[in-house]
Formats: sequence, C-alpha cells, structure tokens
Amino acid sequence: MSDELNALDLLITEQGDKVRSLKAQKITKAELQPELGKLKQLKSERDIVAEKLTTKERKFDRNTLEALLSRRFFIAPSFQIYGGVSGLYDYGPPMCGLQNNFLSLWRQHFVLEEDMLELECTNLSPEEVLKTSGHVERFTDDMVKDLVTGDIFRADHLVKAVLNQRLEDDETLRKKPGAPDSKKKKKLEKLEDSVREEYLNILETLDNYQGPELAKLIRHLNIKAPETQNELSEPVRFNLMFDTQIGPTGQLKGYLRPETAQGHFVNFKKLLEFNTGQIPFASASIGKSFRNEISPKQGLLRVREFTMAEIEHYVDPENKKHPKFVEVENEILSFYSAENQLKAAGPVQMTIGEAVKKGIVNNQTLGYFVARIYLFLVKIGIDPKRLRFRQHMKNEMAHYACDCWDAEIESSYGWIESVGCADRSAFDLTCHSKKTGEKLVVREALTKPIIKDCLVLEFNKKVLGPAFRKNAKFVEEGLESMKLDEEEFKQDELEKLKKQFDSNGGIAKIIGSDGNEYEISDKMIQVVKKTIKKSIREYVPNVIEPSFGIGRILYALLEHRFNIREGDEARHVLSFPASIAPFKALIVPISHNDAFLPFIKQISVGLRKRGMSNKIDDSASSLGKRYARNDELGTPFAVTVDFETEKDGTVTLRERDSMKQIRQPINVICDLIKDLVDGETTWHEVTKKYPIFQSNNE
Repeated sequence: MSDELNALDLLITEQGDKVRSLKAQKITKAELQPELGKLKQLKSERDIVAEKLTTKERKFDRNTLEALLSRRFFIAPSFQIYGGVSGLYDYGPPMCGLQNNFLSLWRQHFVLEEDMLELECTNLSPEEVLKTSGHVERFTDDMVKDLVTGDIFRADHLVKAVLNQRLEDDETLRKKPGAPDSKKKKKLEKLEDSVREEYLNILETLDNYQGPELAKLIRHLNIKAPETQNELSEPVRFNLMFDTQIGPTGQLKGYLRPETAQGHFVNFKKLLEFNTGQIPFASASIGKSFRNEISPKQGLLRVREFTMAEIEHYVDPENKKHPKFVEVENEILSFYSAENQLKAAGPVQMTIGEAVKKGIVNNQTLGYFVARIYLFLVKIGIDPKRLRFRQHMKNEMAHYACDCWDAEIESSYGWIESVGCADRSAFDLTCHSKKTGEKLVVREALTKPIIKDCLVLEFNKKVLGPAFRKNAKFVEEGLESMKLDEEEFKQDELEKLKKQFDSNGGIAKIIGSDGNEYEISDKMIQVVKKTIKKSIREYVPNVIEPSFGIGRILYALLEHRFNIREGDEARHVLSFPASIAPFKALIVPISHNDAFLPFIKQISVGLRKRGMSNKIDDSASSLGKRYARNDELGTPFAVTVDFETEKDGTVTLRERDSMKQIRQPINVICDLIKDLVDGETTWHEVTKKYPIFQSNNE
C-alpha cells in the first residue's frame, strides 16, 4: 500500500513540475487546463489510497515534527540550560497561542452552550480532602525496579513496550527472514502464531491487569529490564500525588491536586444555591493538575504538570435523560466497549442514540457529553478517522465511576487517552458529606406528598449519651448515616439492625463515624414502624464528568495537522483550522520599502480591531521563504503589500493550504479574514465570489 502511495507521490511531483513549467511559459488557460485536470485526478487517487492506510503505513516522521516544534519554540524542556527535568515542559509563543485559542473554543462549545458555572479553585489540597475522595489510598500506579541498576519503570508501560517490540521484530522477520536487529546487534525472534495472538490479546486488555495479576503477567512473559536484561522486582504501588506541607509548622499536610474535580464538589452547596436550587446544572473549571509520573516519556503525552479542563454535570439519579440529546443522537462514533476489548474484537461504529438504546453507553446524559466531546475534537482539527471512544473495563474503572468512556486519539505513539467521560455516580458528594457532616443534597418540593409505612430509628439520648460519653457523637453520627433524608431511613440497614437485636438479646454492633465498632442495646435506640408523610424529596445528585487533558489533545492535533508540501520535502505545514491557529494572519511587504509602512500599519491595526492576531515579517528573506516560515506556525492567511498597493490600495490574501490568492482593498481583506476565522464563510466561498489572483511569489 505504501509503495502505491509513493508511486502516486512521484507522479504528482512530476505533474506538478510540468504544470509549473507550462505556467512559466505563459500558455493560455485553455491549454493548461488538461494538465491541471491530470494533476487533480492524481491527487484524488492519492487521497483514496491514503484513506486506506493504517497508522504504521502513513508517511509520518515524528522526529521531523519534534524538530520543528523545538526550532519554532512551540515547546522546550523546562530548565533546559540546567539539563532539564523529566516530565516538565515550557510553552513558547505559538503553543501559548494554540492553547489559548483551544480554551476559548472550549468555553464557547461547553461553558456558554450549556450555561455552565465556571470556577477557579486552589492548586493545593489538604490531605483530609484527598483521603475522603480516595486519592491518598487509590491514586496509584504499579512500578518495577531493575534489581541491579535500580532503574524504575511503570509496569504496564514496560509490558506494552516489550510486547510491541517483540511483535515488531516478528513482523520484520515475516517480511525479511533472517533480518538482523541493527540497533541491538542480536538475532530477532520469530513468534509462533499462537504466541503472537496471545500478545495482541494482552495488549488489548492490558488496562485490566493490576497488582498481583500484573506481577503474574510479567513472570509469564519473562519480561526483563529493557536495556540491561536484568531481573525485575515485584510490582509496587506508587502514589502519584506530590505531597507538601501547608504553613510554617508543617503540621498541615497537603498535596498538589491531581485533578480539579474536588474543588467543584466541596463547593457544591454554594453552586446549587447560586443556581437557585435548580438541577440539572454543570460547573466547569480550567487549571493545572500535578501527577508525579513514575517514568514520564512521550513528550507532552505523559508529564508531571499539565492543564486540565473539567466539567461536573449534576443530574437526578432517577432521571438521567438529557433534553438536548435529540440534537446529537444521530452522530456516528467509533465505540470500543469493554466486552469487545475482552474479545479483542475491535471497535464498532454506531450512532450515539443506538449506543444508549442498547445500553452500551449507560445513560442519555453520559451519551450526550460523549457526542459533544466528539464534535468539539473534530471542530478543532482532530481527524475523526483517528478518534474512538473506549470503555473502561471492570478492573480499570476508577474507584468513583460506574461507567467511563475515554476519547482516544491515534498518534504515532498509538491510541492515547485524551478525554475521560465518567459517570461518577454520587460517590464524591456522599463521601464529603459523611466526612464533614454537611448535607450535600438537592431538596425538591413534591407536587403530591408521599405517605408510607417504614422503619425508623428512635433515640433514647438519656441512655445513649452517658453510655459512650465522649464517643457518643461518633455513635450518633454512625446511626444518622443510615438516613436517606430528614425523615426516611435506609430500610435494608434498619432491617439488619433489627435482626441483630432480635437474635442477640437486644444487642447489636455498628460502625461509628470515626470508623470504630461500637456495641449498642435496644435500650439506647429502637427500630419501630411508623407512618411518614414526605412533602420534600431529598437526594444526592449523580455527577457526569468530562475531563480534558489539554496537552495530550494539542500534541495529537500537531501530529494530525502536520504535513509536507507535495514536491518539496523541506516545506513543512501545520494546517490548523483558522479558529485555533496561534496567529491568524501574516503581513508581508514584497520588499523593504518605507512607502509600504502606512499600509502595513493599516492592515495590522485593522486586524487587531477585529480581534485577529497577526505577525509582520519584513525581513530580507524571499517572499516564498517568509510564507514557508509561517506555514510552519500554522498561520492560515497571509496579506501581501506590493507596489500595486501604492497605486490602488489593494493587497493580496493568500490561503495557506491551497496557496491560492485573491486581491482586494485592505478593509475587504480584513473583514474576510475575520469572517473566515469566525466560520462565517469558507475559502471555497471566497474564491467563488472573488477572482483568483495569479502570482509567482512561491
């Protein structure tokens, strides 16, 4: 397949050279048209062939892209002049522009569209908060150590890297029997078909292995340290949070937050009040999170400090329908369910409406946000053919989630989780409520009161208090935790308590709010049946959480939009959509001439007034080189000032991807750039309205 693509690339280059040669001879359009038609046909054939290529077959050179990102200061290792720190990166001007535009579009697509309440919360969290949320105990990865050198590896990543290398070696041998390993200077090993199939199945389900299962897998696969081939230690759980001390005494332990979500939950009461007690509603935040990765690699894909954009959508647990679901139900997405992963059956395409109807996606609200995530990623320039939604498997599911789908984007590193969309149920609000005693609930007036018989607890505090003295508070709070709301108790728990009293001579054991076990008697409390009338429904809302890893998405975007000019391997282009490009327009005088200065200023001021970022390049380089430099930055439009501008006030507007130009007055050009960036028009519509201007500047 790649040979066919290379052959087409060669034919396109030859035909392109022929067309340029004929243009230089200034032949008529009628004479040139047949050759242009041939070039167009070849490009169309190439697109069809390229469409069928897998990622490994696509022509992509990561080293070339990374060199561009470094050279044009998109990113740089932090503290580089001191040798750098693994997993920390600084963003240069183009990357800052790209990220700022991303966040602006994100706010428009989610915060404004869904009328969300935006928060900004502190980066520091007291230990008690993250203990309650489960992060202190569970926010961990497995790591292994080279028993000789002491080098440390993240266990699941090591397994993945080793198996991928073995499969790659096997593929090489299948194509070229006897081929040596030029890097490792050792003989490659061919795999039996059954072993190859086993490796592929393991890679598909690797996220399901943790702790003892992962240790057993490493032994079964005979995995050693990659460079030394030394034996590895047993996997050990490593907490990924950065810990710190808050205040000068060191008595208050804290952590740099591993996610922004907890700031939402601890402010739930204030958010609900701000929203006049109405539900459903959503809060949103953008900010830094910190994770002490075991062995950060893969550039921006695995770092220790990163920007997140998170949404917490609060919904009635008994009604997870979404009023706007009808707007997205026909969107076709690629779903890789947990069931299909266990079978290694691959993803399937279906509408989000069908996925919810079949129960593949848990509910409408979760499905709505999955579809909205898809639409956003495609809008900013992610290739929809390299985007899928993978469901978390049972052992992989976060401790707080009842269903979770990751938007995974395919890059040269494989499929990378970039957005998580989880149904966190009522976990977080319930935990924080139990810990603090604050009722993080929604109260709704019922149109018709509910009257029913049920079991309730009656307290005899005159006996209870003296019996437990200073621990009475913990016992009472433990009993109060059996309540559903102000009036109703959890019936199953009271039935268990009653059975204990009946079978143990009026004695039962409960867990207090301090976690200790206490023995109580039916003299202290009684379980009785009572008729209650409920006029208020009280419940803990469930939370649907879309969580975006900004750096990962931006890196995938850079890969997806990176290409090379056909016929010129030295000309690299980042073909960002205009809305997200760091700079919207380049202003270039055809030569250094003081007479051009007023026009340059007029264009720059005109664009700034319209909110369009721009750059002026009046260097001595040729016009073609200046265009090429800004193609590397992803600048979608270039405005050229030349000697005709002096005569009639017109300038040319060049579009990056087609390299076609039109010529119009300055104000018209400035308005067109704004309309193109805002999506009010397209370049195709512009070229239908205004004639193409022929130029030999490239």
